Amino acid sequence: MSIAEIKSTAEQKMQQSIDSFKNGLTKIRTGRANPGLLDTVHVDYYGSMVPISQVANVSLLDARTISVSPWEKSMGAKIEKAIRDSDLGLNPAAQGDLIRVPMPAMTEERRKELTKVVRGEGEHAKVAIRNLRRDANDSVKKQVKDKLASEDDERRSQDEVQKFTDRFIADVDKLVASKEQDIMAV
Repeated sequence: MSIAEIKSTAEQKMQQSIDSFKNGLTKIRTGRANPGLLDTVHVDYYGSMVPISQVANVSLLDARTISVSPWEKSMGAKIEKAIRDSDLGLNPAAQGDLIRVPMPAMTEERRKELTKVVRGEGEHAKVAIRNLRRDANDSVKKQVKDKLASEDDERRSQDEVQKFTDRFIADVDKLVASKEQDIMAV
């Protein structure tokens, strides 16, 4: 594997870490309703567990209410039970064919807890990125040791890997700050 391949692989994996972190942030709820909040909730559909979005239309009624309209009438009770049993702390209410999922108002204490959770997740993402940097640098050192690259190449690649590591860590910081702002907004 060449130094260019090592750097490109490390950069791709760092981007995957950022994408995974973004995906994790969508699961942390803010005071506002977000249809993506129910993406992790699975419902029993004829013996197999599927996401709610595959058996119902999930949309927003207003800033604090998610509406779920099942495609089959028989699924209403199952979807309602799946949402209630999830660890999201939501209490759905059926109105005919439509299931309304109101977002409870968050207390100041809960908001502070969630910002700590977001910071912790951000720190995990940063650690993953730093580990990828270390792995890339170790691979380049092995190339130098095996006489496949020069020490100048090693220094140059370490500088480049550090630059995109810094960029991705700055992205994590921005995402954390943005999510904290969302959570603390009343």
